[in-house]
Amino acid sequence: MVFVISEKAKNKLIHLMKKEGFSHDESFVRFGVKTGCCSSLSYELTFDQKKQKGDQLFHQKEMKILIDQNSIPYLEGTTLEYSDELNGKGFYFKKPKTKDTCRCGKSFSS
Repeated sequence: MVFVISEKAKNKLIHLMKKEGFSHDESFVRFGVKTGCCSSLSYELTFDQKKQKGDQLFHQKEMKILIDQNSIPYLEGTTLEYSDELNGKGFYFKKPKTKDTCRCGKSFSS
């Protein structure tokens, strides 16, 4: 498995998908990595209704996940978490082998 989605993150994703008019049964959650931000690479998390050329499809905890082939090596061993704590709300990616992360929690270098 390339990545793991925590139960709390899965529940929040399903809630957000419904709120934005997507169905987790029919639509996809798209994970990716792009260049930019503080530490040179940043995570992406979006909803999509179509699989693109080069996407790999994964199934986890009732979710259909799309990851483009270029992002897969960067997401290996990553866990998507969700926090609703007062000191930091939102999704965040945990990756034990990441060398540097940014204070924003959304960028890293490998």
